[in-house]
Amino acid sequence: MKILLTGGTGFIGSQLIKEFIRNEYQCYIVTRNIGKSTNPFVTYINWDQLTSNSFQESIDIVINLAGESINSGRWTKQLKDKILQSRIMSTNTLITWCERQAHRPNLFINASAIGYYGTSNSITFNEHDKPISNDFLASTVREWENVAKKAEELGIRTVLVRIGLVLGLGGGALPKMILPYKLFIGGPIGKGTQWISWIHEKDVVGLILHSIKHTEIQGPINLVSPNPVTMNEFSQLLSLTLHRPNKLKVPDFVLQILLGEMSMLVLEGQKVVPTVALQTNYNFQFPSLKEALNLTLN
Repeated sequence: MKILLTGGTGFIGSQLIKEFIRNEYQCYIVTRNIGKSTNPFVTYINWDQLTSNSFQESIDIVINLAGESINSGRWTKQLKDKILQSRIMSTNTLITWCERQAHRPNLFINASAIGYYGTSNSITFNEHDKPISNDFLASTVREWENVAKKAEELGIRTVLVRIGLVLGLGGGALPKMILPYKLFIGGPIGKGTQWISWIHEKDVVGLILHSIKHTEIQGPINLVSPNPVTMNEFSQLLSLTLHRPNKLKVPDFVLQILLGEMSMLVLEGQKVVPTVALQTNYNFQFPSLKEALNLTLN
């Protein structure tokens, strides 16, 4: 199997590549800085090779993880434009490349986020639900997915993986969340009643592989655990796992001052469930937050 992957040097991408190599899949990683791979299953190519159509390998699966990190700084207008345009441009490049191929890929997987749905403390979202808000994250994901859906018009099975809060020490939000506890100043953030729809990094990889193998999966699939928790529950379990106190609550206004609009990432929650994963009999490796935190942090 031959896989074309963008964002392969990132948190999720690097974990995926390890799994693909174990399965002896041939990986073509799109990057700005080409290096020579020492692994026979990994080849690096650059974006120019896609835009010029000089890369002509027959690819079975395209996986798009590219995009400016939403955690890379305060959400100024300039950064928000960069976050959106980096996703639109990279996805458009991939779609155009697919369109030009005599042998088109069988599957296009586009990674986005559960931010698609908007935030709520009372609604439980699944893949059939429409977005309820037009905040920055929701509108960004919608525009991103609309571009990715052009793959469907080319006759390519298209899967939109909407990822929740990923638990792992190699990246994402968890290393930042545990730091206050290690300094003995940990506690719940905001009101504490906001929902956290989380997933262990191994299940992110597992569900992407599941989406590859199960050809009936098409359209959105939520990459979240079947057991979301509130911020109060999350912080309590984090405290117990790290054997640190959980007393210093961080008020909303402090984060709003420090982070501005980006504070919504932790102050406003979503209760999202993985309906498609469960209906297609995916067996979660870490359905329990307690087990996931124990494995990751101990």
